[in-house]
Amino acid sequence: MILLTAQNISKTYMERKVLDDVSFFLNEGDKVGIIGINGTGKSTLLRILAGASSPDGGQMIRTGGIRVSYLPQIPEFDDCGTILSQVLAHLPADLTESKEYEAKAILAKVGLPDYDRDIGSLSGGERRRAGIAAALIQPSDVLLLDEPTNHIDNETAQMLEDLLMKYRGAIVMVTHDRYFLDKICNRIVEVDRGKLYPCDGNYSAYLTQKAQREAQQEAAERKARSLYRQELEWISRGVRARGTKSKDRIERFEALKNRDIPVETEKLQLQSVSSRLGRKTIEIEGISKSIDGKPLISDFSYIISRDARIGIVGRNGAGKSTFLKMLTGELLPDAGHIEIGETVKIGYFSQECESMDPTMRVIDYIRETADIVRTPDGNVTAAQMLERFLFNGELQWNRIEKLSGGERKRLYLLKILMTAPNILLLDEPTNDLDIVTLTILEDYLQSFDGAVIAVSHDRYFLDKLATEIFAFGNGECVRYNGNYSDYAEAAKPFLAETPVKTPKPKKERVRTGQTKLKFSFKEQREYATIDEDIASLEAQIAETDKALFANTSDYVKLQELTERKTSLESQLDEKMERWVYLNDLAERIERGEYVSNT
Repeated sequence: MILLTAQNISKTYMERKVLDDVSFFLNEGDKVGIIGINGTGKSTLLRILAGASSPDGGQMIRTGGIRVSYLPQIPEFDDCGTILSQVLAHLPADLTESKEYEAKAILAKVGLPDYDRDIGSLSGGERRRAGIAAALIQPSDVLLLDEPTNHIDNETAQMLEDLLMKYRGAIVMVTHDRYFLDKICNRIVEVDRGKLYPCDGNYSAYLTQKAQREAQQEAAERKARSLYRQELEWISRGVRARGTKSKDRIERFEALKNRDIPVETEKLQLQSVSSRLGRKTIEIEGISKSIDGKPLISDFSYIISRDARIGIVGRNGAGKSTFLKMLTGELLPDAGHIEIGETVKIGYFSQECESMDPTMRVIDYIRETADIVRTPDGNVTAAQMLERFLFNGELQWNRIEKLSGGERKRLYLLKILMTAPNILLLDEPTNDLDIVTLTILEDYLQSFDGAVIAVSHDRYFLDKLATEIFAFGNGECVRYNGNYSDYAEAAKPFLAETPVKTPKPKKERVRTGQTKLKFSFKEQREYATIDEDIASLEAQIAETDKALFANTSDYVKLQELTERKTSLESQLDEKMERWVYLNDLAERIERGEYVSNT
């Protein structure tokens, strides 16, 4: 049964057409993830579906009796009243009493057990968690969520993930959390240049289908260009005959000439921009810090290496942002000291972002920092860097007030990088950034010539970035080797307990019923030869490509070569999957991991 229908919807915002004659259908059981570059209209579409905004054209149809619960990016609460009373405020009067226990339970799960607190005392992240609770207790057939994982910690995100997987109604959510999209969604809708592009399956399926679609479009365009060149040559020689065939051919030429050429997908291009970093970076010796009598870190020492990739995790309020502020010098430790090397140039991406003059033009905001930066490919102007950050010529001359929240974050990130830092301190850089920006930012950070320390609740981001995790909690900072998944696995036995102090994972523990992880004989032999196998397949594909190029007229041979290439590419894909698995296993063996005997 169709629950919601949006027919031929159009919407213009601040002179930008964000939705252009699009249609959307939501069926029972749908779990839809809406993705796209910031500013393309994802939140606008969600507001229209929720009835919080009206389209300029088209119509919204709801099946009779359908109940909709909506979580906006900024949850709306009164300025006074308790957390509990505000969460229950939008419920029908006859349900308030029966839902009170459920509301208290969800508030406790999202980290707000003190539900009698004044709603006005909550931080932005806490208000979002209260908003999640308010949306979840609403009796609904459709749940609309706008960035539900922004500003919440990993534990809360995991709890929300579990709840949504059990939710029986339909879900539509705007999110950049790729693990969320993979685990919950059965349909992905991409918003791009005012149009909607649906895809069946989760985020991984979307990536596969999009790659196939783009490859098909590229192949079709190559064929059209080749045919156009042939027809152009024929037209240039002059049309001698005036028969029907000539007229048809001229019409075909005109159709090719005026064809719609596929627009190349915009890609954010970040090039490593940094200053020289000397041998001494940042040395932390015995620091301790408390806020309002609450200990956040105790007697912590560490020397940050020049190529460090550190991810910082922990519940909200555990001291993660405080730690970064101590590294910048904005806050001083209560005990111990931090020494900064003479050549260190810190780029600090604040969670709160800096205040921006809404009347300032985008390009002037960047020129305040630098008009030209040096990259490995030469000097790049502020305008060129803005282009690479998806701010085209027209957007560059717009006032900042016309930008979406995510676009402002992207602009702020560019300003930080324009300073050419050699140590990056990133406080929740993934909040409000779209997946395209996140993907390229991750690639940039991997090639960044300097140290990166990032506070983040984005598990996917930390898996790609981090080689070490700092976990804050119980007044301590505990170090774990590896990325977020390694940390989550290593921390399991410790998180299950509730000691006053988190045990150090690096200490050897007596393991009963477990044996050390190792290769099987078959895996060891495969691991030793898989690189050569991959190289051989790649060489065979290259040879097949040459043969395809050389045999343009023998259609039987072309068919054989095409089938051979498809088979080789399939074998290569399988080998690459095994390569990833075997190398991951080798790293786990090197770390000395154990497996259960049961």
